[in-house]
Amino acid sequence: MRAPSATELLGLWERGLGQSPGQRALALLTLACGETPTEQLAQLSAGQRDEHLLTLRESTFGTQFSGLANCPACGERLEINFTASDIRVSPGAQPPEQFTLELAGCAVHFRLPNSLDLANLTTDAELAANRQRLLERCVLSSKCGQQEILPSELPEEVVCAMAQIMDRADPQAVMQLVMTCPQCRHDWRAALDFASFFWSEIHAWAVRLLREVHMLASAYGWREADILALSPWRRQAYLEMLH
Repeated sequence: MRAPSATELLGLWERGLGQSPGQRALALLTLACGETPTEQLAQLSAGQRDEHLLTLRESTFGTQFSGLANCPACGERLEINFTASDIRVSPGAQPPEQFTLELAGCAVHFRLPNSLDLANLTTDAELAANRQRLLERCVLSSKCGQQEILPSELPEEVVCAMAQIMDRADPQAVMQLVMTCPQCRHDWRAALDFASFFWSEIHAWAVRLLREVHMLASAYGWREADILALSPWRRQAYLEMLH
């Protein structure tokens, strides 16, 4: 997978400012798999989507990651460093298109969440509301006894069992980091929303790049397109000469 140009990535960032996290992730997926129609990409599972995004991130920013996390026990702010191999899951078998679960007198037919489902979630909705929206989209049929019921009427026990089946079938969608707090020695597993993490990196990169464009345009009178066409190394060399 080729690395996107600065112009491509900056354009995607600009469009993504008005989008939900799921829509941004789908836009990134389209950038990663440019020859595949968006409609087809939207049907990929969350794990398949994140597998492509991880590859795109490696080609864009490399294999090393860094970030911040708070210890849930003492609140200590931690700097975390990891690599792509720490969060990449070995490719497994293609997950089934549908699943059947019989539990607690209920029978449910459901599928994995796909990229389109995630793109339809909203940032202003509470977690419970988005969870319910996913449930409604992914449950194909549900009944308790002989009576058809709504997905919202499924017992919590059944919903939790469905989530476990989904996690096993689509493991790349469940990225976790094993953490130890150096302050209190508390151990825990931190979930990583990779699409949001990648977007935050792109946002920081875009803000930094625009600042560089402003400095070089002010100093030399160059157009934005000409500055973006420079390699990062040449752009940095010109910036250093301004100091």
